[in-house]
Amino acid sequence: MSRAVILGTGSCLPKRVLTNEELETMVETSDEWITSRTGIKERRIAGRGEETSRLAAVAAGNALAMAGLTAAEIDLIIVGTITCEKGMPSCACLVQKEIGAQNAFAFDINAACSGFLYGLDLADKYIRSNADMKILLIGAENLSARTDWSDRNTCVLFGDGAGACVLTGHDDERGLLGSRMFADGSLWELLHMDSALSLNPDLGNAESNGTHIKMVGKDVFRYAVRAMEDAIYQVLEQEKISIEDISLVIPHQANIRILKSLADHLGLPLQKLYVNLHKYGNTSAATVPIAMDEANREGRLSKGDLVLLCSFGGGFTWGAMVIRW
Repeated sequence: MSRAVILGTGSCLPKRVLTNEELETMVETSDEWITSRTGIKERRIAGRGEETSRLAAVAAGNALAMAGLTAAEIDLIIVGTITCEKGMPSCACLVQKEIGAQNAFAFDINAACSGFLYGLDLADKYIRSNADMKILLIGAENLSARTDWSDRNTCVLFGDGAGACVLTGHDDERGLLGSRMFADGSLWELLHMDSALSLNPDLGNAESNGTHIKMVGKDVFRYAVRAMEDAIYQVLEQEKISIEDISLVIPHQANIRILKSLADHLGLPLQKLYVNLHKYGNTSAATVPIAMDEANREGRLSKGDLVLLCSFGGGFTWGAMVIRW
């Protein structure tokens, strides 16, 4: 049976670096306060010419180059994002145009920070039904466009960027072994983002004060650790794998306290988790693929390694999966 195997990875970060010291001049905060509570030291902020689809296209090109494929060979493009610069067409269609993938069909997934994992789960199902498919999967966000820069509790958390991978079918022991995906829409108010004001007055949201991210941080923290831990143990049990067999955990990068708590709950040293939170902050659906690309290019991923991915985001959405690299 064919599984989805990753042929290449890529990423793209905006040029501008926004440090904690710069944030001190924008809101009432400090480097010590941000670092001690989040673990973030700096984040990337997109500028002119670095729209979400542009970052996604560059990340896609880097992944294609590593995979040794051309854009014309891609059958499907999936982009996980909540911050495309257009409401329509999809970011995936804009990427298709940008890279010249004229033979691919394309669509977006809106699952917030879990968008890349949802996409990877879906790509695997396409490939299991057609092993010859070549799929370009991207997570891309410009959260700076949806951040309330006057809210010190949220503006310190988010950054921009894109990560990508190219997948196809393979019949050996490598590939995506299994996944467990979840959602709980009843908790949406704890982490959400309103859309633009409705042009139909009967459908207007009088309570909306802007199209920016709103979050109840303490509650999100509490749910995130428990949800990811549960998803991880479910997929490990499903695949008959012990946590001790995992070579590297690549988690969503939201808060260092969440990562430390997750590592503690799993009985793992923090060093077993790949962490780049200090450099980029929370880039939502782009977080896991950016971290995966960095880990791959740093030589942290070797053929045959068992790699665990996990994420948690607005919706709520969350999940975990195991890949044999």
